[in-house]
Amino acid sequence: MFFAILPGAGAEIRILGLGDSLMAGYGLPPGDGFTDQLQEALQADGIAAIVTNAGVSGDTSAGGRARLDWALASDPDVVILELGANDGLRGLEPAETKRNLDAILTTLGEKGLPVLLAGMLAPPNLGREYSAEFEALFRDLAGKHGVLFYPFFLDGVVGDPALNQQDGIHPTREGVAVIVERILPLVKDLLARIE
Repeated sequence: MFFAILPGAGAEIRILGLGDSLMAGYGLPPGDGFTDQLQEALQADGIAAIVTNAGVSGDTSAGGRARLDWALASDPDVVILELGANDGLRGLEPAETKRNLDAILTTLGEKGLPVLLAGMLAPPNLGREYSAEFEALFRDLAGKHGVLFYPFFLDGVVGDPALNQQDGIHPTREGVAVIVERILPLVKDLLARIE
């Protein structure tokens, strides 16, 4: 089997998954979460990659910003950024979420790290105006920073009881598999950006 590695590195590609409970694998046993399933999918496609789980359940964009330096200690080659869901659940100001994610993306850009930004939708009970502003902030930041963009991390999973845990928020192993399958082409595009 052919394994793609970094030119001249002789080591696996290091992917950092920076996010909240959706990245952390809340409610799932080891091996069933997003980072584990993504790593398995990449290796099954012949890509030697290690995906580091830097997801913290309950984390907001501010929390992710505060622990960014710690997360980067794993010395990643690329970053998947999935934050903002808890901001929306708490009804935090979209402008504040945008400032935090903008600061994270600025730091990652300064370090020359390719990024895949995963967007999120706000809960519908917060109103149409809030939802529109919240959804747009991810798209705007992706354009501003020239990063790859996956509009909705839970695409194909949200609202399907068969793919979600009892809380209706966090995906099951099967739900995570759907997320991985849908986002995998963009992750491969992300790896192609490694210099």
